[in-house]
This record gives sequence, C-alpha cells and structure tokens, in this order.
Amino acid sequence: MSQTVFVINGPNLNLLGLRQPEIYGSETLADVEERCVKLSKDLGLAPKFFQSNAEHEIIDLIHKARHEAAAIVINPAAYSHTSVAIFDALNTFDGIVLEVHISNIHAREAFRHHSFVSARAEGVIAGFGTQGYELALLRLARLLNRSGA
Repeated sequence: MSQTVFVINGPNLNLLGLRQPEIYGSETLADVEERCVKLSKDLGLAPKFFQSNAEHEIIDLIHKARHEAAAIVINPAAYSHTSVAIFDALNTFDGIVLEVHISNIHAREAFRHHSFVSARAEGVIAGFGTQGYELALLRLARLLNRSGA
C-alpha cells in the first residue's frame, strides 16, 4: 500500500516557470508534480500536491495531514522566514517533515538565511532546483521504510 505524502508549496510557487526563471528555472509546478508522481509510483508513495499563497490555508493543510499523511514535503517559500504559525502547525504533525527550497537560500539575501521550518524538519534540501522535490521523495521512501536510513 502506498504511503500518502502531502507536498505543500507556499506563496508565489504558482508562478514557477514564469517568476524569476534565472533563480527558479523554467519548469512549472505542474511539471514538477508530473515528475514526482512518476517517481513516487516506483517508491510506494502517493503524493498529494497543494499550493497556496495564504498562510492559513497552508496551516489547514498541515492539520489535515495529521490524519491523512505519513509525511510532509514543504516548500514554504517566503513563509520559511516569517511564519512561526506554520512552524507551530508542523509541530503538531507526528510524521516526517522535509523542507525543500529550489534556490540556495543561504546564498541569497541575509533575511532568507533563517527558516523557522528548518527547526522542525528532519532534513532540508536547498539549491538543487526543482530536482529537490525528487530528492526529498527519495529520502522519504528510505525514512518511511527504515531501510538504510
């Protein structure tokens, strides 16, 4: 049986492929989802993708994940640096949390260097472009199966 993984994307990621392609690339969020769904089939994962520009909707999704998901992959985008509320919501989730950033947040503006979410995540993947989502799913498959973690 496949294990459900919520893949939650924060503000402005609906514009992936259009917004600052020199930083975020030219792939759309739909392209990323398509690749991840294909990979997940081989890994025994069942990803559910979400994107919201609203902090409260992301919090509601995390609350929903408490009852429906084994893990969360989250790209909180700008909320990484500002949202104690998302951090608090993630602390109510008993499953695995992996944080993904398309760009290397540590090589950008100083205000992006700190992420509240990182303190809750089992791992952070940053700077690998949209491939970071696939890397997160590969790691999750290992962690969820507890083989070679």
